Amino acid sequence: MVRGPRSANALSHSGRSNSGSEQSGGPLQNGMSFVCSTLAGVINLQKSAQGVTRMFEHVMSFARELKTGARSLARAKGVTAAVILTLALGIGANAVIFSLVRGVLLRPLVNRDEDRLIYIRQSAPGIDNNNTAFSIPEIEDIRSRAKTLSAFGDFSVIAFTMVGLGEPRSVNAGVVGGSYFQVMGLRPVLGRLLDARDDGPNAAGAVVLTYRFWSTTLKGDPGVIGKTVRLDSFIDSRSATVVGVLEPCVPYPQDTEIIGNVVTSSHHLSATMLTNRIHRMTELFARLAPGADLQSARTELRSIYARMKRNYPEAYPAKADYRISATRFRDELTSGARTILLVLMATSILVFVIACSNVANLVLARTVRREAELGIRAALGASAAALRRTLLAESLLLCVGGAAIAMLIAGPMLAVLARYMSRFSIRALDLSIDSTILWVGAILAILAAVLLAFVPRLPSSGGAQGFGLASAGARVTSTANRKLRIFATVQIAASFVLIASAGASIKTLLSLEAAQTRLETRHVLAVDVPVLHLGKTPTQVVDYYREATRRIRQLPGVQNVAVGMLVPWRDLSSTIGLEFSVDGHVPARNEESPHAQFRVITPGFFATLGVPLSEGRDFDDGDRKERESVAIISESVARRMFPNRDALNHHVMWTDPILQVLPWITAKPLRIVGVVPDIDDADIVPTPTMTVYRPAGQEPELLQGRLFVHVRSDPYALVPPITRIMRAMSADQPVEHAATLEDVRAEVLSPNRLNVIVFGAFAAVALLIAVVGVAGVLAFSVSGRTREFGIRLAVGSQPRSLLMRVITEGAGIAMGGLAVGLVCGFALAHVAGALLADLKTPGILPVASAALVLLLAAVIASAIPAARAARIDVVQALRTE
Repeated sequence: MVRGPRSANALSHSGRSNSGSEQSGGPLQNGMSFVCSTLAGVINLQKSAQGVTRMFEHVMSFARELKTGARSLARAKGVTAAVILTLALGIGANAVIFSLVRGVLLRPLVNRDEDRLIYIRQSAPGIDNNNTAFSIPEIEDIRSRAKTLSAFGDFSVIAFTMVGLGEPRSVNAGVVGGSYFQVMGLRPVLGRLLDARDDGPNAAGAVVLTYRFWSTTLKGDPGVIGKTVRLDSFIDSRSATVVGVLEPCVPYPQDTEIIGNVVTSSHHLSATMLTNRIHRMTELFARLAPGADLQSARTELRSIYARMKRNYPEAYPAKADYRISATRFRDELTSGARTILLVLMATSILVFVIACSNVANLVLARTVRREAELGIRAALGASAAALRRTLLAESLLLCVGGAAIAMLIAGPMLAVLARYMSRFSIRALDLSIDSTILWVGAILAILAAVLLAFVPRLPSSGGAQGFGLASAGARVTSTANRKLRIFATVQIAASFVLIASAGASIKTLLSLEAAQTRLETRHVLAVDVPVLHLGKTPTQVVDYYREATRRIRQLPGVQNVAVGMLVPWRDLSSTIGLEFSVDGHVPARNEESPHAQFRVITPGFFATLGVPLSEGRDFDDGDRKERESVAIISESVARRMFPNRDALNHHVMWTDPILQVLPWITAKPLRIVGVVPDIDDADIVPTPTMTVYRPAGQEPELLQGRLFVHVRSDPYALVPPITRIMRAMSADQPVEHAATLEDVRAEVLSPNRLNVIVFGAFAAVALLIAVVGVAGVLAFSVSGRTREFGIRLAVGSQPRSLLMRVITEGAGIAMGGLAVGLVCGFALAHVAGALLADLKTPGILPVASAALVLLLAAVIASAIPAARAARIDVVQALRTE
């Protein structure tokens, strides 16, 4: 009784104290807060510890599953090895292709503010010219009127013979204005780049070396800065100083060794270059002005271009259909590679689908054999999640093993595919293995592991059913058998598409190699000995080559020697096609003017290449400028222009408007003194080609210095003596690129051979995996149907009938896969053809050959399990229950 009031007073006092503490932050409240916060912290820590413990338990549990899975896989070495190798091929191919896509299409350029850098193209689809380049007057019109573009850079391609940096050599060069490097957003790694001080006709000659040329040919020599070089063009010689080395970047529009200012090329300073609107040889780049976008720039360029066409209609004939377009520089760089990369990506995806299907087959078959084990675990209380974890652990081990091997083979695969892709994009040359492949491989491995873990059907947790499975042998249920066949059909279908594509590549290569040329290729050596104009008149240049051929002709084994304008199939950039006419020819209404190739040669050219004249005579040393102008025409010119009369002693003349910027080509009538069979020096598969040949003595300015030597013995044995003769006559004379015409032709065909290697490798892998898949399905089917086959044998079936039954099953799977592959392949080809204009579908022969190969492979793959079924022991089979 006493304690009650005292307790009340205490509570009252406590309340007053607490109230006071709330107002003044007394020690009692602080103590209580400390205790509460400590208790909350302990509770949270306990919860965290429990969470960590549970997580640790899960990790340890999965680690045990991994350990158990490793032991289980070790007991099935054959299946494990097959799965890992199959996954390695699928993952490796996709990782490498993704690296190519990233490196070529997605990797940022070194150009500053690349999103604002654009490439402007002029084209004339009416005359089948995708890129006519620009003339200087056209560039000036655009530069003066465009408001959406803030700066312009121009680039012209030219060939120089360079003397002064090691061995004399021919180089591909660019001639640019002072704003070019600033517009392109590039920097030097050594020295400086060209700028405004290098512009104009009064500037000193200056060149910048490209990084690849400096680092490989010149071995990264820092002492090149300040050196003087001599540059021989097709007109004269100029000197220039090396002022810098360009940073590594993507070369466009051509892979060049040096880039010089305008004064390094006298042709770029000529009146025809500066004032003639149709003298188009310059590429144009620009930067978007602040606030402008690409679409507005395109609209403005089309408006400016329409005005140009109205003001100068003679420069833009209606039939040519001249157009202007603009694209981002990055898109221009990758436009040639995008199609083939998409094809390669589709190919690698097909390989991955085939690999996963085959692996799924193997995993499913192995899981069916383990139904007894999984059934017992389910009967003992294992949940579906626990069983899935077991399968996931095994699948993860398999996929990680496959990914590890894939990373080992990725390097060689990337090297081959990068070389292949460099045909379409120069960016592929700089690709190497990086962390991207590791990430892609890891992601693909995880995806494959999850897929494989959920392919098999798990037994139910019913105890009776589980122990029943334990007492029974492995049976192939209809569901499992259906899955196995579906996976095998998918493999066949995907393999069919790949093999048909590879067959198309092989057919193309064989047709190219089988094409016959009129030229003698095996015993004709072609050597580049470019013209050096320094101190020589055009007539003296001709005399120099006449003396050189006289000396070479005296070498043992030499039959004929001549000099031409280009090496067949190799020097396609030197091709000149011009409009022409002949005396007495009256063009029909709406007849287009014929075009013929223009070639300059020395006497003996046709005999050296093994092409006899059809009519008339060859050129001789008397065909000089002061004599009558003469020409030799090809048979196609004679047939078209002189269908019912003899072409000899008639006249042919050039009528092309471009002659006003090519003053070196004779525009007066040329008397025809000979007719020669067509020589198609551009196409591997020869086509009728109209060509007009001129003697070097009458067109000396356009002689490019391509030496041809016809020998009776090994052509390459003559390279050293030829080099000595040329250097004795001129110490600075380059002697380069010696090769027989046969080897030149083989080099041109090398991209097609690489096509066969790449797609053939994919197809071979797919075929191998598909064969293993079909054999695995049938082997498992036979093992699961042992009792059925025993009963059939017991009731009188012949082993031969069982053999044919299993082989027929394999052929049936193959036929189903071929049907699916044919439908899907042509559907994909139709869709891809609409998206990718350059893509061609395989013809009938590659498709039929691919079907036959797969059908035979399926029959062969069926033979081993079929033979096993035919050898089943009846008594043993009946005891399997």
